[in-house]
Amino acid sequence: MNHKHLILALTLLAGGLTLQAQHRPAAKAKTPAKATAADPALKASLTRGAAVYKNVCITCHQADGGGLPPINPPLIKTQYVLGDKARLSHIVLAGLAERIEIDGEEYKQPMPAQAHLTDQQVADVLTYVRNSFGNKASAVQVAEVKAVRATLK
Repeated sequence: MNHKHLILALTLLAGGLTLQAQHRPAAKAKTPAKATAADPALKASLTRGAAVYKNVCITCHQADGGGLPPINPPLIKTQYVLGDKARLSHIVLAGLAERIEIDGEEYKQPMPAQAHLTDQQVADVLTYVRNSFGNKASAVQVAEVKAVRATLK
């Protein structure tokens, strides 16, 4: 086994990443532009959000946020991610069963509800996604997630 194959095998075993994710060029690891020392609350939210993403979202949406076309959609510069925060929170909390189209590609895989996440975890992961993978958007507040969750009861 050559060096590249050994690294790939170890990465797959340790991180649980899919093989398809390994074939795509890796996204450059950048600290989101809005995470500065001047805003420690945002930086803390992004750090917590990154952990939630790694534990909950990465399998379907991949380490680079590129998804798995045509099954799971990308999170890179889409209106779903950068647009209405309430709609995005609703998708995470209630799931999404309908087919969606992004950049001319149809995605069919239903997204299961992640209602087991706390309001803080949802706010943090959405803030992370909205400020990662080349995205730049405002943070999602816990109160915004809580308001959406209240509509689901």
